[in-house]
Amino acid sequence: MSADENRNEQMEEELNEAAAEAASVEDEVKSEADEREGADRTETEMLEAKVQEYKDQVLRTQAEMQNVRRRSEIDVEKAHKFALEKFVKELLPVADSLEKGVESAQSAAEQKGETSEVVSSMREGMDMTLDLFLKTLGKFNVEQLNPVGEPFDPQKHEAMSMVPAPDAEPNSVVAVVQKGYTLNERLVRPAMVVVAKAESGPKVDEQA
Repeated sequence: MSADENRNEQMEEELNEAAAEAASVEDEVKSEADEREGADRTETEMLEAKVQEYKDQVLRTQAEMQNVRRRSEIDVEKAHKFALEKFVKELLPVADSLEKGVESAQSAAEQKGETSEVVSSMREGMDMTLDLFLKTLGKFNVEQLNPVGEPFDPQKHEAMSMVPAPDAEPNSVVAVVQKGYTLNERLVRPAMVVVAKAESGPKVDEQA
């Protein structure tokens, strides 16, 4: 074999070794790149999951804040609507006294006849005072319960007794011993009533 052939053969071997080494290096680089890509993908997924978790926490916090705000608004509204409840309860005996005064004046006028101008004037004055008092209460959404003829309602009425009443519907109110009152449709004091006794069937609970 000539020197040139030996030299060519040696160069070819060197080229083959270089190519093999280059391929090996390329595989290593590609492997490292794949590993980095996989690590980057995993880290990205973890970050995205964390971001979603924070978003969910923010949404939950906003929902809780809205609920707290809504409850606070309801509490404030109730406080405004029913702040007068205790004061109204203190005023109810005044209304009761005026009503008793009007009834007494009416009874006295009937006993003494229409000639008693003093009694008639007294009754008229008390009647006007009572009417003015009730209208004033009405301005603050205080309503009177006078349920004569209505069905007995244990949520609004307190039965004092039950009596036979052939001309009335069973379990209906035939007389009011003391009128009831509501504030913004909430019961402040139940009406104390007399209820028509049913001839048969269950009796009503006499306690509201």
